[in-house]
Amino acid sequence: MNLNQQSSGAKWLVHRNLMKSLSPIVDCGVHYIDVMCQMTRSKPVQVSAIGARLSDDIPEGNYNYGQLQIRFEDGSIGWYEAGWGPMISETAFFIKDVIGPKGSVSILAKEAGSAGKSALIDAHTKTESIKVHYAALNEDNGFAKQDLWIDLSDEPDHQELCNREQRYFLKAILENIDLNDPTTDAINSLRIAFACDKSVRTGQIIAL
Repeated sequence: MNLNQQSSGAKWLVHRNLMKSLSPIVDCGVHYIDVMCQMTRSKPVQVSAIGARLSDDIPEGNYNYGQLQIRFEDGSIGWYEAGWGPMISETAFFIKDVIGPKGSVSILAKEAGSAGKSALIDAHTKTESIKVHYAALNEDNGFAKQDLWIDLSDEPDHQELCNREQRYFLKAILENIDLNDPTTDAINSLRIAFACDKSVRTGQIIAL
């Protein structure tokens, strides 16, 4: 998975302010680490990460581009990449793939390029379609089953996702829904993201 964001003007100002206290792989990575943990439902045991400071506009000791890797107890692995700034590529901004023994699942989105802010947000948050690829081979070593495309063009946009989150939060308050598990997941994801940041700064593999 990755979330690279080419930014300039007001958006670069926002990113520079964020990087006074954290890095992209912590700020954005925590959400993708959470997804990896939800998918595997396995204990993360080890992380390693690297980072690069690609601009003099951010504080020394911080970095605006980074990659992390996670190893899980069940043998699963995950990687994540994030970068902010005017030097970031427009072509490697959206990779959301899951690969396993039986094939792969890929989230596809329109290329954001130099689109406006709202279009860029939608490109990162609104799924256009999902491609399910089957790995099974036939006797000629060709694919035994065609890929499946799932159309998600009717998926809610970023604002509607925010609205749904708020409605569920209100429902949890009114109906006293137990939010302990998702809260614990969020805290653990942040712990893992901080461990990745520590790996960047120390150059060491971090055991969890």
